[in-house]
Amino acid sequence: MRREEIIAAMNECATGLGRAPNMAEFRRLTRISLNQIRKNFGNYTRLLSASGVERHGAGYTASLKSLFLDWGRVVREMGKIPTIAEYELEGKFSIRPLVRRFRTWSQAPAGLQEYARQEGLEGEWEDVLKIIADHLEGEARQTRTFESPTIMPSRPRVLKDQISTEAVYGKPMHAPLNCAPTNENGVIFAFGSVAKELGFSMSRIQTAFPDCEVLREVAPNRWIPVRIEFEYESRNFLMHGHKPDKCHLIVCWKHNWAESPLEVLALESVVDCGGRKTRD
Repeated sequence: MRREEIIAAMNECATGLGRAPNMAEFRRLTRISLNQIRKNFGNYTRLLSASGVERHGAGYTASLKSLFLDWGRVVREMGKIPTIAEYELEGKFSIRPLVRRFRTWSQAPAGLQEYARQEGLEGEWEDVLKIIADHLEGEARQTRTFESPTIMPSRPRVLKDQISTEAVYGKPMHAPLNCAPTNENGVIFAFGSVAKELGFSMSRIQTAFPDCEVLREVAPNRWIPVRIEFEYESRNFLMHGHKPDKCHLIVCWKHNWAESPLEVLALESVVDCGGRKTRD
């Protein structure tokens, strides 16, 4: 069978069941063999991906696209940002996938707003993005209202009219980069400064995904090619919609994606304030 025929069969099967079929169900209902699946797609998971059919429930991770579409639908229907209780009632997913990606429920609107902009969804979801923007502005106004200039804050507060974003630095380090990275470009520089000590030889850096190709020493006089994607935080790999099968390693400053399917090298744990570099 051709790929298109198998994809059509998958969509028909999923529509009939009202969910994604497991492999046994798909083969039983369609009479399509495992050999045909492997020949055209490699494995069953790739067939699901090619068909646009997503598995949900325990043991499956919802894609950020699916989470945004469902959350955005609830926002559009309610005309406002839903509370946890409202989304649990109206949403297709639980709140856990969003909290896992954005740390807290309150940070989900800003994270999903950024995802929509990166994916070019402003036109289709203009009304939802307007609701998000109004919500974030309202939160900012409320924060400013309750801030008292007569009370010393627990940590210094940086005001936009006092200092620009470009002038905010990370913690001092004794390394070629004398302050810790605060963005992805800083991570690239920091990695370059310790790559040799960590057993990497950088071959190429590019603007396309993945960011970098290196040779990695795996044994004396044995090096293998490795594709690297740089991120300030490891979970940004997920937010940016990158495909794990096109990359081998995430190099970041902060590692906050426990479910990462890829190896993660967190430079924060490799280069400390004393400039010491370690190698496994």
